[in-house]
Amino acid sequence: MKVSSMLIKEGVIHDPVTKKKYQADILIEDGQIQEVAPTIDRKGHEVVEAKGLWVLPGLIDMHVHLREPGREDEETVLSGMKAAINGGFVSLVCMANTDPPVDDPSVVDYILAEARKVPGFRLYPVGTITKDRKGSQLSEMYLLRERGVVAFSDDGSPIMDALTMRRAMEYCKPLGIPLILHEEDLNLSEGGQMHEGFYSTLLGLHGIPSLSEEVMVFRDIALAEAIGVPVHIAHLSGAGSVEIVRQAKRRGARVSCEVTVNHLIFCDADLAEYDTNLKVNPPIRSQADRKALIEGLLDGTIDAIVTDHAPHAVQEKELDFDLAPFGAVGLETALGALITYLAEEKGIEFLDLLPALTVNPARVLGLEEPGIESGRRADLTLVDPGRGFRVGEESFLSRSKNSPFLGKELKGTVVETIVAGKRLKMEGVVVL
Repeated sequence: MKVSSMLIKEGVIHDPVTKKKYQADILIEDGQIQEVAPTIDRKGHEVVEAKGLWVLPGLIDMHVHLREPGREDEETVLSGMKAAINGGFVSLVCMANTDPPVDDPSVVDYILAEARKVPGFRLYPVGTITKDRKGSQLSEMYLLRERGVVAFSDDGSPIMDALTMRRAMEYCKPLGIPLILHEEDLNLSEGGQMHEGFYSTLLGLHGIPSLSEEVMVFRDIALAEAIGVPVHIAHLSGAGSVEIVRQAKRRGARVSCEVTVNHLIFCDADLAEYDTNLKVNPPIRSQADRKALIEGLLDGTIDAIVTDHAPHAVQEKELDFDLAPFGAVGLETALGALITYLAEEKGIEFLDLLPALTVNPARVLGLEEPGIESGRRADLTLVDPGRGFRVGEESFLSRSKNSPFLGKELKGTVVETIVAGKRLKMEGVVVL
């Protein structure tokens, strides 16, 4: 038996491009898929029994925060990759709001060096748009691109000055990679703690209006259309923003966008217990906004589903709601949450969600598209859709535990995560 030869037997393959699922065997050799067929002789191969399991192309999360350098107590590149593998993700795109931020080539070099601790895992850094994410002086975009960033973003901070945004778009245009934009008018959101509406009034918390996002989405799409540059709108949260993007796409604008798992599942009524793990930015909005986000995802307006994995220390999230930081972890619960709350409860076909976790993020960022066919790199996620698990702090491989799903029962357990033909999660256990 070849050590580099593996046969995945009788799994139910999910194809995000054709939207078809079928049972087949997958032969992997030297990190690549060699054959996909109804049946392949198991003799001479390491066999992974996959009967009844879903076999997915390796998942991509195009929006995570790994905190290193700067807040290694909350997360490191290595712990973030372990959490990703635990949750079925084989590729991550990490945001630039570290300390120091990713505005210097040396920081890119450091992150990529840390990523090499897990051979084969694909970690893609994002560089800042402006120096120190202050929204004024542009970063050394060309040098950052040369070092390997796949996009530019000041995520966590909007660029309030329209002229600075215009200059960034003009500078970025020949570099061939998108800007990922955090859309928030700080004049409208200042002091806000949650979505502005009935529940913010009921709970006595200062609200953040949907308009604070919408006006910036509109502005930046207008600038992008004038300049002819692709832009990607991060963590879309409101119905109005969805409609602005929908109309822009109909005009042929080069705009894409994403939604977080939390915004697809929760609404502002869920904050009634002042759970700081549901305090995220942009805020969880109304039930009507949630409905519009789901509709936008299913009709193709929204391109990607992300976790916006944002680790925070326990003592920070234990503060009063108005003092606690924004953000929640999500890498290890995303798949189960989508299967439980959208596929199971809402009756949404999981195949309709899968492109937003695989091929669409790759297309937005110009990365190699995942797939299950001969010649492709063997990046695969095997899931037992009927097997449940309880979310507890002890189950996380992330250094932080600030999850809104703590104590909840989710369906859809990741059994195997295969990266470049290597079983990095094997029979439910990460084996790094």
